[in-house]
Amino acid sequence: MGNGVQERQGALTRGEVLPLPSSSQSEGFKQSRSVLNSLLSGAFAGAVAKTAVAPLDRTKIIFQVSSNRFSAKEAYRLIYRTYLKDGFFSLWRGNSATMVRVIPYAAIQFCAHEQYKRLLGGYYGFQGRALPPVPRLLAGSLAGTTAAMLTYPLDMVRARMAVTPKEMYSNIMHVFARISREEGLKTLYRGFTPTILGVVPYAGLSFFTYETLKKLHAERTGRMQPYSYERLAFGACAGLIGQSASYPLDVVRRRMQTAGVTGHTYGTITGTMREIVAEEGVIRGLYKGLSMNWVKGPIAVGISFMTFDLTQILLRKMQKLGYTSR
Repeated sequence: MGNGVQERQGALTRGEVLPLPSSSQSEGFKQSRSVLNSLLSGAFAGAVAKTAVAPLDRTKIIFQVSSNRFSAKEAYRLIYRTYLKDGFFSLWRGNSATMVRVIPYAAIQFCAHEQYKRLLGGYYGFQGRALPPVPRLLAGSLAGTTAAMLTYPLDMVRARMAVTPKEMYSNIMHVFARISREEGLKTLYRGFTPTILGVVPYAGLSFFTYETLKKLHAERTGRMQPYSYERLAFGACAGLIGQSASYPLDVVRRRMQTAGVTGHTYGTITGTMREIVAEEGVIRGLYKGLSMNWVKGPIAVGISFMTFDLTQILLRKMQKLGYTSR
């Protein structure tokens, strides 16, 4: 009997040595897991979306940084000539640099958006619910700005690789080294201001539109989770609105980024805009390639939002299954 009492006391003692995790520790673990899920889902979403439209994206950049008139026919001719001259995979030239940029960019942007939603939801008293319109717009703008600030030099490198022949830059590191040596480190941030000015309305309106359409869908149908094709359609609408609103600044950014290899000396945003308008006009200059963006943009943004949401859902299901099997 004495031994039984001792065993129970020993078990109690051992139980006291290994206390259950506190609620704050559990909450911290959930938050860390949520951040990791957002980063992984965002990275995957960005990679899938950008790879899908890489040939169209490259063609758009080439027209943006040149004075040649844009049309769907000319865009098709450029793609076809590139294919005949350099082969099918040349249409994806610069995509490796795009991946180096877009994977961290998308990961940071989607993750930041989830965190800004959580913070603003707590601040405005909407924790766990859809945010009101203004905080919803603010969360998207802040997420895009955060991502752009942290990954801008990679966007500069990607633009250079897209508009130059293979002989000029052999790989991503060569672009960094040559720009730093020949044009100075400050060149890696040329076009940064128009980028940030463009990202604020673009990211803000994109996330705002997507979240608003999901909210309206839930209210109308009673389904909290839209189907995949519905997410794709919501994302396409978001991309169309966001990119149309910020497109002139995207043209200015590309001109400033590639000035070192196109023979121009664009210095300021207003100066670049004036020069583009004087040489090419408002529509043919500042909105050059917009019609291609109306094809490419909605596809890319739709795929991106849909992939992010579905990957998030998949990761959560996998984690639940992992806990259940323990």
